[in-house]
Amino acid sequence: MDCLRFHVRIALAAALVTLAACAPMKPAQGPAAATATRPSCTVAATGDPLVGNWLSVSAQKGVAGALRTLYTLNPDGTMNYVKQIKRPRTPSQGLYESGCWVRDGQTVILRTLDSNGLPVNLDDPIYTNRYRVDRVNTSELRLSGPDGAVKARRMSPGYRLPF
Repeated sequence: MDCLRFHVRIALAAALVTLAACAPMKPAQGPAAATATRPSCTVAATGDPLVGNWLSVSAQKGVAGALRTLYTLNPDGTMNYVKQIKRPRTPSQGLYESGCWVRDGQTVILRTLDSNGLPVNLDDPIYTNRYRVDRVNTSELRLSGPDGAVKARRMSPGYRLPF
């Protein structure tokens, strides 16, 4: 009988160890995770001509269809941009990013905070885009960036890309 109790206790202990190994563990927070805070957006200068909706339509080598990008730069310093590939006989595919923008002289900086509705890693440089402002007026915006030139036209305040 004592031998049976001993084996039952061993089996119970093994089961508890197995269950404990399968239990989810709270990930350790590193110093970056503990100190990372979402930046607040800086209000744009009054009358900044960059404020508005800007639509860029381009073609990329090796990609069938048109790549459309709608940049929305708000006066409160917030921004969103939607990138959408429109192909014949295929539903559109897109990316929606939002965050902050700021103008620093002839440079505009777009800082993504959320991508497709999810927070991004603020330390990842892919979420900060810098463009040189080559021209901006009431109807046209031209930028130069790491991926080449961007030519966009001003759209009405409520314009959205059709899906």
